[in-house]
Amino acid sequence: MWRYAVRRLLWIIPVLLGVSLVTFLLMHAVPGGPWDQEKPLAPQVVQNLNRRYGLDRPIWQQYGMFLARALRGDLGVSYSYQDRGVTQIILSGLPITASLGALAFAFAVVAGLGLGMAAAIKQNTPVDYLSVLFATSFASIPGFVLGIFLLILFSATLHWLPTGGWGSWKQLVMPVLALGALPAAYTARITRASMLEVLNQDYVRTARAKGLPEVAIQYRHVLKNALIPVLTVLGPYLAFLVTGSFIVESLFSVPGVGRLFVQGVFARDYGLIMGSVLFYAAAIALLNLAVDLLYAVVDPRIKYA
Repeated sequence: MWRYAVRRLLWIIPVLLGVSLVTFLLMHAVPGGPWDQEKPLAPQVVQNLNRRYGLDRPIWQQYGMFLARALRGDLGVSYSYQDRGVTQIILSGLPITASLGALAFAFAVVAGLGLGMAAAIKQNTPVDYLSVLFATSFASIPGFVLGIFLLILFSATLHWLPTGGWGSWKQLVMPVLALGALPAAYTARITRASMLEVLNQDYVRTARAKGLPEVAIQYRHVLKNALIPVLTVLGPYLAFLVTGSFIVESLFSVPGVGRLFVQGVFARDYGLIMGSVLFYAAAIALLNLAVDLLYAVVDPRIKYA
């Protein structure tokens, strides 16, 4: 397993290089620049700023300078927050984004597994129908649409929850629900289908014939063997939720990395855009690797040669 993990870690290097190159080229291909404002700056001021940040050099030189700094752990400077580096800015929003993503992921796992298991065990009953209704409804609603609905219901109409911010538990409720509802719905669907397939296996009937308690059968034999397809679904969602959602963080004014990235895009902050994209790419690659390694923990029959 360790050799497999090392190979996967080494493959992350060319992936990050490819992501950085594509992002860099697309970023500079978009019309405009970081100094475009409602009140235009004087040409001499723009020229001095370009010279200071190296934007007057050819594209290949600018990319080479970025790579040289990135290899030293320096993602450059932000044009919007000139008193702080990109690394410092990302690290300031990372704890908030990770906390929000972890809470949304925990909600998705608990709600999805619970509803999926209940639907499979109580197949063709009202519990099953309600679970399928939940999964079908929320799987078709994007997070930002659900977030707007939650704002209208709980903030504008009922006045139960604040519209945004970060710090109190009331400010967590709507972002967590908006982020976690869709993965919870998909998890419920996959869990139900996987458990129904396992419930028809011969070893489950053998366990019941031996007189094992139903609870032990469901958790020890059925759920554990049904988790492989569920982990396959949860892997990308774990990476997505922990790294944050751009639109949901902006919608609820959560000061995380996602909101900083959106602000960087609107401000054409090249340094912040490059740093955020590389951070997301590295986080997704590492979290997907962690989920792949969990396969062998859940099912000992899986070996990484």
